[in-house]
Amino acid sequence: MILRRPFPVLCLFLSLIVSGCINLGPDYQRPQVEVESDWLETGEALVSNDSATDPKWWTVAFQDLELDQLVEVALQQNLSLRSAGLRVLQSQQQLAIAIGNQFPQQQQATGSASRQKESEVTFNNYDLGLNVGWEIDFWGRFRRQVESASAELDARVANYDDALVLLISQVAQNYILIRTYQGRLDEARENIELQAESLRIAQAKFDAGAVSELDVNQAETLLNNTRATASSLETSLQQVKNALAFLLGNPPQEFNGMLTEKAGIPAAPVNVALGMPQDLIRRRPDVRSAERQLASQSAQIGYAVTELYPHLSIGGGIGTSSMESGDLFESASKTWSLFGAFEWNLFNYGRLQSNVRLQDALFQQLLVDYRNTVLQAQGDVENAIVAYLKAHEQLKSYSLAAAASQRAVSVATIQYQEGAIDFNTLITTLASNVQQQDLLTSTQGSVATNLVEVYKALGGGWEIRDSRDPVDLLPSAMKDEMRKRTGAWDGVLK
Repeated sequence: MILRRPFPVLCLFLSLIVSGCINLGPDYQRPQVEVESDWLETGEALVSNDSATDPKWWTVAFQDLELDQLVEVALQQNLSLRSAGLRVLQSQQQLAIAIGNQFPQQQQATGSASRQKESEVTFNNYDLGLNVGWEIDFWGRFRRQVESASAELDARVANYDDALVLLISQVAQNYILIRTYQGRLDEARENIELQAESLRIAQAKFDAGAVSELDVNQAETLLNNTRATASSLETSLQQVKNALAFLLGNPPQEFNGMLTEKAGIPAAPVNVALGMPQDLIRRRPDVRSAERQLASQSAQIGYAVTELYPHLSIGGGIGTSSMESGDLFESASKTWSLFGAFEWNLFNYGRLQSNVRLQDALFQQLLVDYRNTVLQAQGDVENAIVAYLKAHEQLKSYSLAAAASQRAVSVATIQYQEGAIDFNTLITTLASNVQQQDLLTSTQGSVATNLVEVYKALGGGWEIRDSRDPVDLLPSAMKDEMRKRTGAWDGVLK
């Protein structure tokens, strides 16, 4: 009977406290931000305000099976993406800890057995007990921690999505650069053949006494400069291959033999769907991350405010104590206790107020950062759009110029053989052709890479996660390794 009396009183006390709980500090509200009503280039024929229908934009935009395969490999093996997924897992556990803090913080099962001798008398003592201590969340201290940890988890997921967007765009851009450098190398090698033929003609005419040695020297200079340019392109090509290997989670040696067969630069589509500027707040992962970090910090203000108030705790214990082990569970051996307590940091009040001001200043900074992120996102899209559109215009002009330059080389070579023009004219024509062909190929690559930049600025690609938790996308081998290391992940990592 003695054991039952404290519990109705305890339950009544708990109900009174819980019913009176409040949340100190500001309640977070999503801030309003300025977003433009339309894109600057919305009247252009190549872009529209339609929303993209396929989250795998690279498959629709370029229709390149090799690019599709590379993206899939990167999604499975990229180490930076795995690291982002593990940071999500860390935040999940931090949230679980914060939730657990709302329940009794001290839960101890105790037991002891002792034997001692005094004045020729031997004493035994046996104790068993269960102690519980609970800091009541009267001011919302632990609830604010849960709120903060939950928002931080959302931010981590958004960071994962941002890593996903960045990875896909980097794989696509590096693949396009590889194809662009291969195309520029082909053009350089074709020009080397043309220039070598011009050198042969100049040498033959010099041997015949028809021209001076100056023609031969000029031809050799142009040829060797073009050969040097080809060597530089080969260096850049290998460096981009190495960068793509890193994105795929492979050492350069394993990737070096890939993409050796010739293939054209992926062609950009005729029309690009941009959606509306207002969609950026929902689509751009970095914008979502900045907003969620702001929400997390808002809860930290509330937590700091609760430190200004007393911490209320209750607890108690039940147990049994006896000098004989056989009497431990007899009613006469039973014990119980209840307590209520408070702690109030009155003498640290100035420091605690300074912490409230600190947390509020951090919130204000994150608010500015959030607005700046939204502003920067709009600028990124506008810059990407204008770069894509102008690259298209350049491509048209360079295509015409390159075709004319190629015709000029054919005409000038024949005229020089016939003696109708001097070698300076031929050299000028050949040098111009090298530049024009290289500009054309480079611009073809720029159109494609600028299109990738458009989709990256729009935050496209993270939707392929298909609402799944990033932790679910971690490799099975990694999850098995974590399970074996501690055994604590059973039932958590699926």
